[in-house]
Amino acid sequence: MSTHFVAPAVELEVTNTVTSKLRFHPGWVVLGVAALGIFMSGPGQSYSVAAFIEQMLADLKLSRTAYSSAYCVATLLGGLTLPLVGRLVDRYGARIMLPVVALLLGLACLWMASIRHLAALYVGFTMIRCLGQGSLTLISTWLVGEWFQQRRGLAMGIMGLGGTMSVMAFPQVNHLLIAHFDWRTVWVVFAVGVWAVLVLPGLVLIRNRPEDLGLLPDGRRAGDENPPDQSNSGPIDRTVAVDNHQLAGWRVEDSWTVAEACRSGTFWKIIAVMSTSSMVGTGLVFHQVSLLGARGVSETYALALLGLHAVVATFSSLVAGYLTDRIQARYLLLASMVFFGSALLLLVMMPTPALAVLYSSLLGLHGGIMRSTGSAVWVNYFGRLHQGAIRGIVMSITIAAAALGPLPLALAKDQFGNYTLALSAFLLFPAVSAYFVWSAQPPVKAQTSKTDQSGISLAVDAA
Repeated sequence: MSTHFVAPAVELEVTNTVTSKLRFHPGWVVLGVAALGIFMSGPGQSYSVAAFIEQMLADLKLSRTAYSSAYCVATLLGGLTLPLVGRLVDRYGARIMLPVVALLLGLACLWMASIRHLAALYVGFTMIRCLGQGSLTLISTWLVGEWFQQRRGLAMGIMGLGGTMSVMAFPQVNHLLIAHFDWRTVWVVFAVGVWAVLVLPGLVLIRNRPEDLGLLPDGRRAGDENPPDQSNSGPIDRTVAVDNHQLAGWRVEDSWTVAEACRSGTFWKIIAVMSTSSMVGTGLVFHQVSLLGARGVSETYALALLGLHAVVATFSSLVAGYLTDRIQARYLLLASMVFFGSALLLLVMMPTPALAVLYSSLLGLHGGIMRSTGSAVWVNYFGRLHQGAIRGIVMSITIAAAALGPLPLALAKDQFGNYTLALSAFLLFPAVSAYFVWSAQPPVKAQTSKTDQSGISLAVDAA
């Protein structure tokens, strides 16, 4: 049997503290830093690395196959490190891990600026994929999961704006800097930028949890009214009495270990949605120009549609985040699969290039839901105590899926001269995932209750 009690480190006479008189809650500052973390994951993301391909191929005298293979292997290896990263975040917190990861990512960027051969490229890609794409994203979502509860979905949507800005900014900035300088200089600029934006702010502005400051999630303080759980999708909440003081917002919270989460059917049903989105979505973006070119869309227009995708995803993320705090996540994840499947079907049957706008919009609607609801669901369903470890497992699986996504489309094109067979096979994935996620009810642990000597009612897991 294990007991999990999460309570803020505050004295009962909270109203006498300075923090109770300040209405600005530092959680909003933490949310801003988390959004910066998502934005600065750019050096390790595919949309940024893509801008370097032609120049690096020419300078390093590598084939496109060798370059792509290095990127694929590095993505898989980087993903394998994330369960460990997640456990380290749970143990040491983001206040330590964010500056450390940012420092290492800067060093990885300097490594990328210095590479001269293929072996060094493998090492460099592995580092930027692990530290940028994986670790910074994991740490940022962990922070939001700790600092927000009733408003967690909306906070995830706001944090996701950092990702949208990153998608829109990095490819353009990369192209401009490479044109004026060279690709090695750009990696040095990345190193300086990551250190400037994340290392010192991480040390100064970040606290791991609101309880560390005697505060509560969602900008609340002890004594504030504890809003009801409107979504019925999160851990069990209770208001407890301590020495006759009612502390609304003290939480008795169900938290699942990695082993317990992996034994839950809901865990794997949600993983099906995440893996489908990661694998198929990566394949579609990777081959965007060629896929739409086969439908009569010019290269310039196809690339511009990525911007439309990002804009639609911005609004979708905020709306989905708002709804995540009010309805069960499974409904929104089901909607994301419907949008995704509709986009795939439209791509297969696209009768006119003009419908590429609708195709990109559907992908944006799907992507926004995944960015907000897909980030919030894990801590909503499995609690805060082990969220880093659980997210590490999830991200490891989805990154592995992403690494495999472009291959079926490439094989279909090489073998049959078109993408029809691969796209038709891809249609099965959102359909099957939608079927499973519809039944992904919020998991419930068997619980009993006991009272310790202080009179605080604790949740006890019946093992």
